[in-house]
Amino acid sequence: MKIRTITIDDEPLALKLLAAYVEKTPFLELAGSFDNPMDAMDFLSENEVDLIVLDIQMPDLSGIEFARVQSSKAKLIFTTAYEKYALEGFKLSAIDYLLKPYSYQEFLVAVNKAKKQIDLEGSAATTLEANNQFLFLKSEYKIRRINFNDILYVEGLKDYVKVFLAHEEKPILSLSSMKAMEEKLPVDQFMRVHRSYIVNLNKIEVIERSRIVFGKNYIPVSDQYKEKFQDFLNRNFL
Repeated sequence: MKIRTITIDDEPLALKLLAAYVEKTPFLELAGSFDNPMDAMDFLSENEVDLIVLDIQMPDLSGIEFARVQSSKAKLIFTTAYEKYALEGFKLSAIDYLLKPYSYQEFLVAVNKAKKQIDLEGSAATTLEANNQFLFLKSEYKIRRINFNDILYVEGLKDYVKVFLAHEEKPILSLSSMKAMEEKLPVDQFMRVHRSYIVNLNKIEVIERSRIVFGKNYIPVSDQYKEKFQDFLNRNFL
């Protein structure tokens, strides 16, 4: 995944050089290039970016002031012709600063620092998500914790879902959608096999005539999802 980057500098040549450096770097994607920090602010109000490379000395709004007022969670790299601004930049948790004139090699060192931190945070977020082996469902004026391993399958109704559990006779009825459930359930464990059904792949014990059998209940596998389900079977077939 590329790091979405914007560049901000009121000097046209400096801005052009920055844009060229970004486009030259394989793991960066130039999402925008601005000669006015206010235009960049408007862009950030409607778009998400991962990295902002910006000049400190700009009219109307300096890079330091911009960093203080913008609400983006993007990483910051400052560029400046004055070394004295470096300390102030680091106080704003900037990844690095580039002293003008800087080479592509110096630029690459700075953006690699940003990439390392972004990758690290992404990895931590993925690990945290993977460790959450449950979800909370609101049902009958209560909020219930449902462990993924307890779910047999989910049936979608018009505005509700029924969650069938391994050790409970009655399903849990909750105001939700199949799309929301599909997004919450781990893809390596659950699969949508029909417009109205998501099944726990680890709980499948019997398949009969393109239907998954859970006790007395038969879950159809529709044509739309048949190929994906067959791939799962082929991977686990003796």
